[in-house]
Amino acid sequence: MFKTNEYFDGKVKSIAYTTAEGPATIGVMACGEYEFGTSTVEFMTVTSGHMQVLQPGESKWVTYKEFETFKVEKNVKFRVKVEGDTTYRCLYR
Repeated sequence: MFKTNEYFDGKVKSIAYTTAEGPATIGVMACGEYEFGTSTVEFMTVTSGHMQVLQPGESKWVTYKEFETFKVEKNVKFRVKVEGDTTYRCLYR
């Protein structure tokens, strides 16, 4: 069945599910800046809105728009900024 997750005082919410390739989440982020940690490799796709991402070891924020995907390595922390409600899908590998 589905598992719901809530982070940052309810400003980030997701629903976990399983795809043919493995675990995934779909979710929404409210306007704000967030730091996430990974335990697996993650492929995050913006599904509406846009997201600024600061990868570990980088000094430049990169903006991802609707239907663009970025990869985050396992066991790292990365930062995300959104200026309005933004939705995403995350695949865990």
